[in-house]
Amino acid sequence: MKLGKKSVIFLSLVTCGLLLAACGGGNKGKDSSKSDKVELGKVGEFPITKEKITMSMMGPHAGDTEWKDMAFFKDYAKKTNIDFTFTTPPSDDFTTKLNLAFASGDLPDVLMGTGPASLTPAMEMDYGEQGILVPLEDLIDDNMPNFKKLIEAEPEIKKSITTPEGHIYSLPMVARDSTAIWPRGPIWYRGDWLKKLGVKELPKTTDEFYDLLVRFRDEDPNGNGKKDEIPLTDVKMDSTRPWLMGAFGMKERGIQEVDGKVEYTPVSDNYKEYLKFMNKLYSEKLLDQEVYSQSDEQKKAKGQNNQLGVFPDWFAFFTTGKTEGDSMDDPMWQPLTSPVSTTAVVPGSPRMVRETFAITNKCASPAAMLRWVDYFYSEEGSFYFNKGPEGAYWEWAKNDKGEKVRVLTDKVDLTDLEKSRSQVTPNYGLTVPSLGLPTTPNTTILTKANDKPETSFSDFVAKETEEKITPNAEVPFPLLYLTKEETEKTRDSGTDMDTYVKQMEAKFITGVEPLSNWDKYVKTLDGMGVNDYVSVYQTAYDRWAKAK
Repeated sequence: MKLGKKSVIFLSLVTCGLLLAACGGGNKGKDSSKSDKVELGKVGEFPITKEKITMSMMGPHAGDTEWKDMAFFKDYAKKTNIDFTFTTPPSDDFTTKLNLAFASGDLPDVLMGTGPASLTPAMEMDYGEQGILVPLEDLIDDNMPNFKKLIEAEPEIKKSITTPEGHIYSLPMVARDSTAIWPRGPIWYRGDWLKKLGVKELPKTTDEFYDLLVRFRDEDPNGNGKKDEIPLTDVKMDSTRPWLMGAFGMKERGIQEVDGKVEYTPVSDNYKEYLKFMNKLYSEKLLDQEVYSQSDEQKKAKGQNNQLGVFPDWFAFFTTGKTEGDSMDDPMWQPLTSPVSTTAVVPGSPRMVRETFAITNKCASPAAMLRWVDYFYSEEGSFYFNKGPEGAYWEWAKNDKGEKVRVLTDKVDLTDLEKSRSQVTPNYGLTVPSLGLPTTPNTTILTKANDKPETSFSDFVAKETEEKITPNAEVPFPLLYLTKEETEKTRDSGTDMDTYVKQMEAKFITGVEPLSNWDKYVKTLDGMGVNDYVSVYQTAYDRWAKAK
């Protein structure tokens, strides 16, 4: 049969439409405003849905209790009218199971607790463009009053969760507690060593730091009559490096941004000065000679044997074995300056983790799911998600003054509070969509009603952070998305350069490779494409900086 011109055009359009549908319609996901099949209540109020519904959720299992048995999910289902069926593979196997779910199409309505290690930015963008993950940007204003308030107050959050094409496919965990600015555990000084040597003021320059390490090495500060002191230690320099690099004007070993200009620090003169300083410490046995061979457990054993003067850890007592109270005598490291950087700087955390919550095209009501998760971006909802509902981990009681206070329930194991909490909520050992806030008198949970809140250690840590870290902290490079093309350009070269830099840093510091070979090292990185690598990140940064 011969087709007329109009028929050919019509069939071509039909074919085009079918192809677009098969590919998810370009980067358009499900339009929930048209396809939402669930009748909702008033935004910001419970219940969320007028009738009870059941959705499906997938996330990594980290605690001792199945999600279906947790008090949080049971109680929140009553509040919201939304129940769930769960798929929760063990954390160690979650990434594999998630990849299989995407490959097979056997996906739940929502993903929670994924994090960027499992749901990578590249995956998020790819599955979003295919229409498998639902774009959320047009649904936030009408369904997420708490999150909307947050991103309006801090526009960087929205910029960092928005892809180059303008879509938001996942929601973040936002941290605003007293230690959120830490990119990792700080460096600490052994306080009793400082007292033994009569040190009244912490070093503020690299020269002063060097002089103190020499005294730690030579003056027997642990008082055992043996020359067994190790002035400075770490495991592969992974924890101390970012702090010490700051003394030389750098925030990261890799890509950093300074006043709008993107740099690759391992080829900079400042990085060379850092290597010279660290080589000096190592060659004079001021830096642990086992820094590149020991495990974290071996490092801690030295700390508990009172052999360490300066060391990294989340809290000092994790390494020293002291009590929290005694650990308050161990001061946090004071950021240093050097001849090449007269202004103190330390790396700061962006205080957020992306890819913690996403909605798939299986979901009958993306709007309902956004209202469900929005509560956790409020102060009340953040506490609820973190500690669970009343009667599980905590309950109300009155003290002798007639004041209403929160106390632990008799279900809690007082020898392992975190294990008890992990049985109540999935907000344990995972990055989940929430607003992490500092503990306040209103959110303190006591053991008994007449106990006084014990906040001295947390107050000490907060004060040290506020005085030493916060004023000097700068985020090395913002959280942003690379385009697919940019990812392809940088993936292999970035991995290769990172591997080479790690190897060479260890060799330069330990003296296996002399720093006289610096130019050869830089030339090698030039040959690996460092300039093109920086150019890609400069383009990505410029795009991020201009975004609204």
